[in-house]
Amino acid sequence: MEVKEAKPPSGYGKPPWEFKGRQDALYQLHLVKSETARAFIPKEFKLVEAFGYTLGGFFLASYDDSPAGIFDELVVIAGIVWNPPTSCAWAARVLVNSDEACVHGRKVGSSLMDVGLPSQVARFSKQRITPIARQSENNSNRFLRMIGVGTVLSHPKNCLDIQVSEINGTSATDICTINVGTAALAKAVPELNSNKLIGPVIKMSLPSFSGRTEYYPHLLKYSCQIECRIRAVRPAKVSVPSVAPKSATEQFPETPSSKFVDSIISRDLVQNKRNLSISVLLSKPILALEFNCLKMQVEAPTIVCPWSEYTFRAV
Repeated sequence: MEVKEAKPPSGYGKPPWEFKGRQDALYQLHLVKSETARAFIPKEFKLVEAFGYTLGGFFLASYDDSPAGIFDELVVIAGIVWNPPTSCAWAARVLVNSDEACVHGRKVGSSLMDVGLPSQVARFSKQRITPIARQSENNSNRFLRMIGVGTVLSHPKNCLDIQVSEINGTSATDICTINVGTAALAKAVPELNSNKLIGPVIKMSLPSFSGRTEYYPHLLKYSCQIECRIRAVRPAKVSVPSVAPKSATEQFPETPSSKFVDSIISRDLVQNKRNLSISVLLSKPILALEFNCLKMQVEAPTIVCPWSEYTFRAV
């Protein structure tokens, strides 16, 4: 999908920008191979790593109130970079099902509104899966059944399959399917009565870097102020579609032009970055945190390092 930059998105005013989501958001940390993460991270940064791995993963959210209205977002996090006295996450890819959010994430032409993210429009297809009730065989549940308390589910949650497909013009490329649990019990109870079910209220600041993309060459730093209820949950399962081999009948000119060669190189670079993003999603999960009643405030980015000798490679 071609993103036009003729004018700024109508919903985005001056920062900070506020995003809210009452549905569950998932922040999942993975052990990502350092060599995979380095493909995304600018040479200025030192990767935070140990034994050949860094901390990456993804952030999956559904916003029902934002400057761009209602939209879904999947942020693929390549790894953690060192920025004394702390560290910051680096986003490898940002997939959103909103043209407006995509344009704003890339670059919209105003220094107060440049975010410099590798944003791409995507489709989020959701399918709810209800688990089959099974009776547990432990002594306590046998006693409950004897007194007629009912059937105990082996899995207390419903599941939700979220298929994410990247949109390019009229074509779509399936990226992954994320199978997550949904806190159906917590949502069924009014908020005041379900606070204990969905964890304590916390406030935190997540510093991040961005920039160095095709749409914004400068290096930026920004902060997300988050308020939510948080609890540890079972990690979501990520699966990807099987990749069909290239057609053997694909024809190339015997004497390709420079433009043709450049287009092939660009296509291969984009495909490689996409495949590396998928590798991050498929890496080993170590911790999953569920955010409920999410309120996120994104501060105005600041330029850390202007573009100079950095050579851009397509993301």
